[in-house]
Amino acid sequence: MVLGLQSGYTKYFCFLCLWDSRADKQHYVQRNWPARSDLEPGAHNVVTHALVNPHKILLPPLHIKLGLMKNFVKALNKDGRAFLFLTKKFPRVSDAKLKAGIFDGPQIRELMKDPKFDESMEDNERNAWLAFKSIVTNFLGNRRSPEYGRVVEELLQSFQALGARMSIKMHFLSSHLDYFPENCGDVSEEQGERFHQDIRVMEER
Repeated sequence: MVLGLQSGYTKYFCFLCLWDSRADKQHYVQRNWPARSDLEPGAHNVVTHALVNPHKILLPPLHIKLGLMKNFVKALNKDGRAFLFLTKKFPRVSDAKLKAGIFDGPQIRELMKDPKFDESMEDNERNAWLAFKSIVTNFLGNRRSPEYGRVVEELLQSFQALGARMSIKMHFLSSHLDYFPENCGDVSEEQGERFHQDIRVMEER
């Protein structure tokens, strides 16, 4: 790890603050967490010295998008119409990957363009999905909406109503919105996108 943080499901794995990943009841309530003063090995899940300055780390929009998609799908009713739609839409994707919400960029774009997916959802699922599509379009892409703060709030509120557990990707949106670049589209997604597509091709062979 370039930041020296312990891997796996650890208590403190945000490199910007001491967000407690296990304090589920506080995640949608508490926005301000104690800032990390440094990344000193031996404290707060830091195991080695960082190889780069933490303030030079970029938050790749593709990985944020993939993480949000994972949160959304994992919160869906697995016996509901929306999840059933996914199984029929992507028959070559394993049941385990579907339940884990593991999708790549092209698959997500395909779903975003399919009105039948929207129609298959219950109200709380649709609200969260529309909020997801809005943040992809109005914040994580080449254009940042002047109302991006409201867009992020709607996503957090709708995901909470859906019962989605907050991940580190959602935490960045909740507590470190000012850390994102002015234009997320400036961060190249080509290599990350190609990697996920190559992995999918290998799995389908």
